[in-house]
Amino acid sequence: MTSLTIELLEIPTIQDVTITDDTLSVDLSDGRTISVPLAWYPRLLNASKEERDHWRTIGQGEGIHWEKLDEDISTKNLILGQPSGESQKSFQKWLNARTE
Repeated sequence: MTSLTIELLEIPTIQDVTITDDTLSVDLSDGRTISVPLAWYPRLLNASKEERDHWRTIGQGEGIHWEKLDEDISTKNLILGQPSGESQKSFQKWLNARTE
């Protein structure tokens, strides 16, 4: 069996982030825009518009951080098409704490 390994030598930085009701779109420094389903990131999916819009870049543009949601997404994971790796148990604990 063979496996595919992708190495990113130079990861582009995040220039802007746009979030709709169902999509996270990220504009990168190399001119690309990557759009992924918001369902890949349950914390963002369950956040208010105000919470979603309160983001900042981290690691010199190598990722996005949402303080109020305790959510981080790396550019590398977006490029590779990797959704959130958070367990359902962890997400449910976070969701329950929001309603208390």
